Amino acid sequence: MKLVISNLILSLDGPQEALKQQAAKKLGIKHQNITNFKIVKQSIDARKKPGIRLVYSISCEVDDCFQIPGDRDIKILADSREEILLPGSKPVEGRPLVIGTGPAGLFCGLVLAQNGYRPIIIERGQKVEERAGTVERCWNAGILDTETNVQFGEGGAGTFSDGKLTTRINDRRCEKVLEEFHRFGAPEEITYKAKPHIGTDNLKKIVANMRKEIERLGGTVLFNTKAVDVKLRDGQICGVVTSTNSTIETNAVVLAIGHSARDTFRMLYDRGVPFEQKPFSIGVRIEHPQELINTAQYGAASGHPALGAADYQLFMKGAGRTAYSFCMCPGGIVVASASEPGSIVTNGMSEYSRDRENANSALVVSVGPADFGTGHPLGGIEFQRRWERLAYAAGGSNNSAPVQRLEDFLNNRTGRLGSVKPSYTGETRCADINECLPPYVTDCMKQSINYFDRKLRGFGMKDALLTGVETRTSSPVRIPRNDAFECMGIAGLYPCGEGAGYAGGIVSAAVDGIRIAEQIVRTYALKKSIT
Repeated sequence: MKLVISNLILSLDGPQEALKQQAAKKLGIKHQNITNFKIVKQSIDARKKPGIRLVYSISCEVDDCFQIPGDRDIKILADSREEILLPGSKPVEGRPLVIGTGPAGLFCGLVLAQNGYRPIIIERGQKVEERAGTVERCWNAGILDTETNVQFGEGGAGTFSDGKLTTRINDRRCEKVLEEFHRFGAPEEITYKAKPHIGTDNLKKIVANMRKEIERLGGTVLFNTKAVDVKLRDGQICGVVTSTNSTIETNAVVLAIGHSARDTFRMLYDRGVPFEQKPFSIGVRIEHPQELINTAQYGAASGHPALGAADYQLFMKGAGRTAYSFCMCPGGIVVASASEPGSIVTNGMSEYSRDRENANSALVVSVGPADFGTGHPLGGIEFQRRWERLAYAAGGSNNSAPVQRLEDFLNNRTGRLGSVKPSYTGETRCADINECLPPYVTDCMKQSINYFDRKLRGFGMKDALLTGVETRTSSPVRIPRNDAFECMGIAGLYPCGEGAGYAGGIVSAAVDGIRIAEQIVRTYALKKSIT
């Protein structure tokens, strides 16, 4: 009999071996009678400082004749076998094509390959081994490659992030995502920690390993290959034209193009693919000393190796808008993330160790179609561009990012740097960030500061540093799809992941990619030899 036992408690220095003894005590049996013991969740309970505790859930097996005690922390673990995918009957013309190698595209391609469908995957940017050097040159010399950058290239935008694997969705596929990441090189702890993260240094290795597995299973991955046109016939996708002057003929195409593929969005719109405006959020990156965040969250226990670098999540609902922290990167840096010239875009990144001096997070405010100033389906993109270009101008029109002390931001003055030094991967210039965001956004941000400072002591420190602007929190568009996950009105075209408006983060994008792959398997017949 398989069981899950929750609320097992250890001190910060308590050995994990003691968990089995605790589980046996709850069950009323000897620990020798417990088999297949495994940690399935670990979280931090920091509500009573300094008595911070680690809280665990474990899975195990006991004899089938065992009588379960009446304890709400003990539950029978249901059989969670993966659903068996049976191939459909619709003929595949050519091979399934996946556009994009972010989490959605990689996991879609992986599941297709695992089921024998030998997908072709195209990526406009470089493979990750080359991409890292191109991004570094952009950060160091300010020379932007519009095809390979923080947004485009193998692994997608998530490759240059903290690699957070938290998600709000409840889907059986989440477990597969974590297990596959672990299989391809992530530490085992991501399978049980409440707030798992991989780190950008590990992600680069993992996505390369995933690509190699797809190729080993018969898939093909083509880099420096952008989709520049689609071929449609009688309401059906029949091919994709690429930047290499070739046409890939197929009747199954997955659009896993990411939230910044603006030129691809425009091409698809011009070809009749339906789009809808979608809300997202904009704001800045805010930096504090990581030590301040550690102390605010953990008190005297700050610095204990069992805790690591502390994070936070804050939100405040206002009149029609919400201000909140997003993509918080403990011990990380703020990264230059533009994909178009003449613009400034920021994001956050941490390595697995999270050992840099500053903590950074997006501090953003919700915006929606009513703010875009147009009913055009791609209006959210132009709205983003406006503030990105104003940030470029505020930084001196030389690729420097505008930065500002929090106290100066609150008082609408340019000011100078304080004790928190910018970690931005490029040049910075002191400026008034009020000039490169809409007033209703900056007003909401200002209203949130005192509230957040009450929730997290020190958040409102005068020298906290703002770097503008953060505009790519999620896709500004959605491509509507039907119950079969196909684009409305275009058979065989599968909008997928964050860029298509169906995900928000690494895990949810990967899950959507798996979901689309499963649908393709159920729909299309498996050829013994797909050419």
